[in-house]
Amino acid sequence: MIQFPYGISDFQRIRIQNMLYIDRTASIPSIEKAGEQLIFLRPRRFGKSLLLSMLANYYDVKTAGEFATLFGDLAIGQQPTPEHNQYLILRWDFSKVSAQGDIEQIKRNLFAHVNIAIQGFLTYYQAYLTATPQLYADNAIASFESLCNAVQNSGHSLYLLIDEYDNFANDVLMQNAANKQRYLDLLEGEGILKTLFKIIKASASEGKISRVFITGVSPVVLSDMTSGYNVATSIYLEPRFNELCGLTQEELTPLVAQVLTECGQDQTEQASVLETLRQFYNGYRFCHRTERPLMYNPTLCFYFLRHYQQECEPPRKILDGNLAMDAGRIRYMAALPNGHSIIDQIMNDEHPVMLQELENQFGVEKLREVQQDSRYMLSLLYFFGVLTIRDIGELGKLVLGVPNLVIRGLYVERLKRHALPRPQDDQLAESLAEKFYQTANLQPLADFMESKYFAVFSNRDYCWSNELTVKTAFLTLLFNDTWYIMDSETALQRRYSDLVMIIRPSMRHYATLKDFIFEFKYLKLDDLKLTGEQLREKSVMELEAMPQVQQALQNALAQLRAYQPVLAAKYQQPERLYCLAVVALGFERVVWQQLPHRSNTTC
Repeated sequence: MIQFPYGISDFQRIRIQNMLYIDRTASIPSIEKAGEQLIFLRPRRFGKSLLLSMLANYYDVKTAGEFATLFGDLAIGQQPTPEHNQYLILRWDFSKVSAQGDIEQIKRNLFAHVNIAIQGFLTYYQAYLTATPQLYADNAIASFESLCNAVQNSGHSLYLLIDEYDNFANDVLMQNAANKQRYLDLLEGEGILKTLFKIIKASASEGKISRVFITGVSPVVLSDMTSGYNVATSIYLEPRFNELCGLTQEELTPLVAQVLTECGQDQTEQASVLETLRQFYNGYRFCHRTERPLMYNPTLCFYFLRHYQQECEPPRKILDGNLAMDAGRIRYMAALPNGHSIIDQIMNDEHPVMLQELENQFGVEKLREVQQDSRYMLSLLYFFGVLTIRDIGELGKLVLGVPNLVIRGLYVERLKRHALPRPQDDQLAESLAEKFYQTANLQPLADFMESKYFAVFSNRDYCWSNELTVKTAFLTLLFNDTWYIMDSETALQRRYSDLVMIIRPSMRHYATLKDFIFEFKYLKLDDLKLTGEQLREKSVMELEAMPQVQQALQNALAQLRAYQPVLAAKYQQPERLYCLAVVALGFERVVWQQLPHRSNTTC
């Protein structure tokens, strides 16, 4: 049975206890050649801590006797580099530094973490040190300098590993997006974080530190430190390191096959499980080379497969709670100037956002000052893992997009909170949506859309409203990843439907749930030659009788007739497939129609 290392980033424990380890040691020679001070960025829960743990065990002078056990059957075990087991390892994990309190409290939190790490280092390497460093409770930077001197005087070399270098600084920034002073106090002038990295830089230049490897999520903190630490080589966008963290399709497929075998299930289920994993957890690309494989989030995959292994069925909740805090990143971006308009752009599948290059030299000031230029926000969303490089477009531009349905769900939730800030409205919307999943009667939701959801749009929104606006509104109300695989602009024999809701394979035993295809149309008030007030006064029957509405409905129904056979054939349950044409009349009214039943099938 596969032992999935869910939530475990201790390389030594994984190897000794024979847990699953996806071999990334073949990259060690490339890492060594890349530079002596490296910065590697990836989204949260992508395996960065395990990478650092692997490097620590590989280079640690004290694990030389365990080399065969830890690395013998891995790629690097066959051809180790001369530097293996040559260093004393000092590790800091800034995710352990609390961001609570004022600057003085945060400084004490940081000093406490650094001093505790140094104390552990001294205990671990006591036999290797001929000099004893001084520990300063109120000045961990001095403690660190003393340690560097002691290691050098003892004839050894120091390898510094820093995990989540930007974690607590980002927490400080995002705790109150309207007040960034505490964040700037950490980094500007003689800010404590900048001072610490200045000492790292100086110690490396003096030969007291031989190598530094830093992981984090975004380059914002490094940019705000400016000269504090401007010597690191960034390797996070290099194609050769695209697969350094994460899982590939090639690596995931045999894991799925083995789990299904352990559950005694037919291997025909493999395609269904792999498709679910692909839809919800895949889609990350960390370089501009589109031939490099897309990466899966390993934490979510292990969450899914471990549950499947235990219960022989997928988890009901597709989003592991470990990633729920990523919604906070989106909330932070939405609170910035122009933030909600950026989210609107991101949700536009017909016209994906593009950048000539990702911005990687920018600080918090850029995010606040540039209101008409979305490059910085889009780049930051890429680093957060809520956008990814989907393709290369015109003139070599990077085509950015939402990587998968888990992340799309986070955007949808943000839009829903914006449109329905009152909990009672949100709860009512969920109740209406649940009834719709079972009845296919859209009218209660259409009434709710008219009375509640459209109310958040102001008159100025009419100038950019279109079918996408309406589709996004319904996607926001209907999105449910517990029961459905939901996609917009789904390819159906080279045509594209506006929105498809297909019951997850593991939920198809709920007989009352239905599959849906939507086609949306939008009619402007100017084209209708009516005011919003005049539309609100008309009955549904009067609206349906309007020639423009009739034409829009017929156009949508014609498209649905073309889509229906494809999905009916794929899922083999045409009686559960409902095809709905939806026409929005400005941001005032909604008219809909179901494609009539035919030959004992829906649609």
